[in-house]
Amino acid sequence: MNMADQNDNNTSRSLNIGKLGLLVVVALLILAILDSSLFVVDQRRFGLVYQFGQVQRVITQPGLYFKLPQPLQNVLYLDKRLLTLTSSDTDTEPVLTAEKQRVVIDWYVRWRITDPLAYVRNVSLDGSETAGAVQLSRVVRNAFQEEINRRTVQELISSKREEVMSDVKRMVSQAVKSDKPWGIEIVDVRLTRADYAQSITASVYARMQAERERVANELRSKGAAEAEQIRADADRQRQIIVADAYRDAEQVRGEGDAQANRVYAGAFGKNPGFAAFYRSLDAYRASIGKSDVLVIDPASVDFFKDMLHPGADAGAIGARQGIAARRK
Repeated sequence: MNMADQNDNNTSRSLNIGKLGLLVVVALLILAILDSSLFVVDQRRFGLVYQFGQVQRVITQPGLYFKLPQPLQNVLYLDKRLLTLTSSDTDTEPVLTAEKQRVVIDWYVRWRITDPLAYVRNVSLDGSETAGAVQLSRVVRNAFQEEINRRTVQELISSKREEVMSDVKRMVSQAVKSDKPWGIEIVDVRLTRADYAQSITASVYARMQAERERVANELRSKGAAEAEQIRADADRQRQIIVADAYRDAEQVRGEGDAQANRVYAGAFGKNPGFAAFYRSLDAYRASIGKSDVLVIDPASVDFFKDMLHPGADAGAIGARQGIAARRK
């Protein structure tokens, strides 16, 4: 009995272990099925459920969803956020303007996926944003080239830059909404740089320098002409001022001479001898003491009469006495 009971116990224990293992296997299988069937779509992405290579569902709202386990169904995620596409560093081929000038441009585009089903059908079968960016880059490049071919460098750089970007955005938006829509939205197109190609930069700088020198020379010539005009006007004003001063001085001098002549005439009329003596003194002062040699015979002329005969004229004597009194 003891041996039989022990065998029964062993058999029961083995059966229990087998049931427990089976339960564990079933639980793991259920967990594996749930893990491959449940998936989460967050607020930053779209979810596309594929079944045998065909899109069965498009999920646009975030949440927890169920699908058949792989390989029956799988999920592809697409970014619904705003994406940025910039001109590639290798995309440096110059573009011709309306003036046949070669310019190099840099740009960027802000875009996002709005219809994931149309995007995977017409743009990227594998749902890659990179594939869509490559195709969009070609469209933007062609639109910029077409628009710049109709514009001058001045319009491209300053006056109509906003118009160029607006026209390119309109052209790209029309291209992605054609008969086979891409399922994307073009939010903004910006032109960040427009510069001359390296091959013509030196010649452009030389022309700019020559133009600046021409303007500088023109300004210098205008300044010199204005300086000459100012100088001539100043000389004319100086001559006018000097002439007016000379006229006023001569007028004052004439009035003074007239008054002096009246005083002299009154004095000389009262004493003719004094007048003759005063004139002799003026003559002596003007002729004697100069550097030139003057030879005169005193006996033959009356020039030294007052010096040789000091008492010959009473008026002269009175004048000499008056002068001597004033000196004392």
